[in-house]
Amino acid sequence: MIGPNLSEWAIRSRQLTIYMMLISVIAGTFAFINLGRDEDPTFTIKTMLVTAVWPGATMEDTQTQLTDRLERRLEETTGLDSLRSITRPGIVTIYVDLDGQFPPDRVASVWQEVRNSVGDIRHTLPQGVLGPFFTDNFGDVFGIIYGFTADGFSDRELRDQVDIVRSDLLREVDGISKIEWVGTQEEQVLLEFQPDRVAAMGLDYSQIFQAIAAQNVVRPSGVINTGLENIAIRVSGSFENEADLLNVSLVANGRMIRLGDIATVRRAYADPPQPLLRINGQRAIALAISMAEGGDILELGADVTKAMKGIVANLPVGIEPILISNQPAVVDQAIGDFTTSLMQAVIIILVVSFLALGVRPGAVVAIAIPVTLSAVFLVMQQLNIDLHRVSLGALIIALALLTDDAMTTVDAMLRRLSLGDTIDNAATFAYSKLAAPMLTGTLITIAGFVPIGFAESQAGEYTISLFMVVAIALLASWFVAVLFTPIIGSVLLKPPAPGTAEPQPGRLMQGFRRLLETAIRRKWITFALTAAMFALAVLGLRLVDRQFFPASDRNELIVDFQLPRSSSIFASEDAVAQIEDFIKETGEAQFYSSYVGRNVIRFYLPLSIQPPSDHHSQIVVMANDFAARERLQAQIEDYLTETFPQAISRVSPLELGPPIGWPVQYRLSGPDLEVLRSKALDLAGIVASYPNARQVHFDWIEPARQLRVEIDQDRARRLGLTSAHLSSVLNTAISGTTVSQLRDDIYLIPIVARAADGSRITLDNIQTLQVPIPGGRTVALSQFANFSYDQEQPFVWRRDRVPTLTVLADVAQGDTPEAAVAALTDKIAEFNASLPVGYQVEVGGTVETSAESQQSVFAVVPVMVFLMITLLMIQLQSFRDAGMVILLLPLGLIGVVGALLLFQRSLGFVAILGILALIGMIAKNAVILITQIGEDRASGMSVQEAAVTAAISRFRPLLLTALSTVLGLLPIAPTLFWGPMAFAIMGGLLIATLLTLIFLPTLYVAVHGGRSAKPVVANG
Repeated sequence: MIGPNLSEWAIRSRQLTIYMMLISVIAGTFAFINLGRDEDPTFTIKTMLVTAVWPGATMEDTQTQLTDRLERRLEETTGLDSLRSITRPGIVTIYVDLDGQFPPDRVASVWQEVRNSVGDIRHTLPQGVLGPFFTDNFGDVFGIIYGFTADGFSDRELRDQVDIVRSDLLREVDGISKIEWVGTQEEQVLLEFQPDRVAAMGLDYSQIFQAIAAQNVVRPSGVINTGLENIAIRVSGSFENEADLLNVSLVANGRMIRLGDIATVRRAYADPPQPLLRINGQRAIALAISMAEGGDILELGADVTKAMKGIVANLPVGIEPILISNQPAVVDQAIGDFTTSLMQAVIIILVVSFLALGVRPGAVVAIAIPVTLSAVFLVMQQLNIDLHRVSLGALIIALALLTDDAMTTVDAMLRRLSLGDTIDNAATFAYSKLAAPMLTGTLITIAGFVPIGFAESQAGEYTISLFMVVAIALLASWFVAVLFTPIIGSVLLKPPAPGTAEPQPGRLMQGFRRLLETAIRRKWITFALTAAMFALAVLGLRLVDRQFFPASDRNELIVDFQLPRSSSIFASEDAVAQIEDFIKETGEAQFYSSYVGRNVIRFYLPLSIQPPSDHHSQIVVMANDFAARERLQAQIEDYLTETFPQAISRVSPLELGPPIGWPVQYRLSGPDLEVLRSKALDLAGIVASYPNARQVHFDWIEPARQLRVEIDQDRARRLGLTSAHLSSVLNTAISGTTVSQLRDDIYLIPIVARAADGSRITLDNIQTLQVPIPGGRTVALSQFANFSYDQEQPFVWRRDRVPTLTVLADVAQGDTPEAAVAALTDKIAEFNASLPVGYQVEVGGTVETSAESQQSVFAVVPVMVFLMITLLMIQLQSFRDAGMVILLLPLGLIGVVGALLLFQRSLGFVAILGILALIGMIAKNAVILITQIGEDRASGMSVQEAAVTAAISRFRPLLLTALSTVLGLLPIAPTLFWGPMAFAIMGGLLIATLLTLIFLPTLYVAVHGGRSAKPVVANG
């Protein structure tokens, strides 16, 4: 190898080298202790919500004056992937989705750009519009959630007590980013009128509301300067409590009256209620705690637990805190499980080393492992790579690879010692002959992980630490092999005793030689058998199940429950209460928390969050254990199907990877809503034709009833009525009008004027509503209005400014969305071709996200191929030799497909990453073997003799490293997340190693055998 002999330098500087090794181990140990811990790696949610409200606006006005204006401006957003908007009468919410390849570190600047851009057109929006409002913390995770239930306390009393808890936590615990309320109900001061009494007094609602607002105003009254001091003037009149409202003075028919003469006042809660939280069947409120950026979730959990012990002791009897989300405990268990797997992998590899190499050589490899890992932990700390599912799995994969260089160095030293070299000469020889091919092989292996590291997508961001940790570990293992392993070997390895005969090949080696010589002699049969196996693997690949990411192995279940869209939040709560009773009866759950009228709060990053809606609820069920989770899922699914046939429901474990929601999705887009609805019904029929499709439904399609009140404007004018007056009267009589606010401690409580309960307007009596007119009289609404029923769309989803209706579905347990979409491909293509111009169907859900993620990986594959070929050419300096290595690489698919089919594992995103990484591992072994063949030819051997001799000499180290890699992956093979990758690498590497030892020498002889046996010296 060009450059100084690092092994020779290490031996000459023995004391310094030992000192460096000790410092590395000590520093790495402290780094491991201080590394951050988490369950999963973080990734950026590249979505922003823009919301605007226009009270009283119709659906058409909201779309044309709000949605269209905002979307036109938002189309200019840098890095935009899509705009998704949901428009309701008077309110629009727009999801600004950035491209998956957009750099995460630039997302914050784009969100500021959106704020500035929309702010520039705010003055062009209709008068009365509230907002737009922006939400860019869409990805905040609230990993610690404390719920609070109370007996004998009102909602306000409970909230006051919990607010003390919130303040104490923020004051006492560092590392908290924010604490959000869940399930709180806003108070209202209800000012209730008798409409006929108001009319009899000759009063106008607008007159009453103006009087209330004018008295409750807060304005400066001036400051008098006496020359010695400044004295502020304060004018009384603002409301201190509800009773003050009743004393507001009004002029009616020329005389003074009090508001209390025509109205009553009382405190109540919002009706209908805001989204509710229920814990174990009881209404509750909760505090959701989010960790500050860069924090340690385990440290935060310990600090919060410690603080809560003191805080809870001061709570009144009857208020009970319940920890309904405990991310620190989950992370602690996950890290513990993976650390155990890491230790198991270390033990397995050590056992393999000792059994295959012997005690002293095995001890050299054993010492190299913690030295290498220490260096890895030290670099991880500097690069802010935490310990989590991906980085720990990467450590286990790297551990199975990093012993390769140490074993190769030890094997070379043993061979030189057996030839009579001194221990120092054996170490320096190993470097001069093997350092270059080992480094090239290491770089080639790292190149196999390049698509993982540079995939620009959410899935790529999720798995990037796999590339980083493996690259760090492999580079560290090379440096350890050339710097520290020779020192360790010089102490532990001993030359054979004088006169010791060279060990004769055993039966295994003799059998391998005969097999290899036969394969070379019958090369066409060897090539034909290899090609046949590869062809079978390609065909068998179609039989392997596809799955983007597996489900999490956590014990939670998410019950997604949707009643018909016109259902009230009261109907949702009643239905949720029935489901809770069933869950309790099963005895399979530790606890359950229900979010009525909304999604769960994001306590887990990959959750798919949808806007709140009264008909939609979710229940988080914590099963007793994993087996109970599987049983409970089936039981709840059967119960929901039987008890709520009119509802849409899905019971699922937590997802891994990017958030998706319903796994099967087809988006139908087009300009006309009626055509869209009609075609969507046909599309749903196609999806439902798949035998394992479940819960086929739409994100919107159901129209809602509408009561149209057509005002005879001429007659209304003759009665002295205006549209504004009529709207005020109707809103007050039906829903209530907010007229002012009552300041109560830290709260601003809205004062809502409405008709008393006995006078509230319903569909039955709206026509007889008495409307006050000038002169102290009333007139029935029916005297100047006509009534008719109609239907309107309660909300419309659009995608990139085009109305888009999505058909959603789940699949039966044991099936996958990829299989469902593949089975429906021909039918969907035929349906798409039959659509009118301007309409189209697109696949969404799991398949779309998987395709985008895989595309981001495969986009980098050319870079991987270029790096590998370049490294091969640098090392081998021969197109023929490099071509043979490239020809060998795809043959690993034989073992990959066989292992996935044999052990019934799916081919998903993580497994694909494993296959790409496998390419580098195969190339590394091939490079080392071809380099050895070149060296043997340079010593005067014929092509065939060199091929056979090199294969025999590399038989033990190649098979040993492959065996250690395969066995080292066993601890993560049973896991849901890493299992497919582990089996893909294990099967592929095992078969590829055998082909490297048999097929590659045969191919080498076939390529070089007919030519001159001129010695060829590989680089290094």
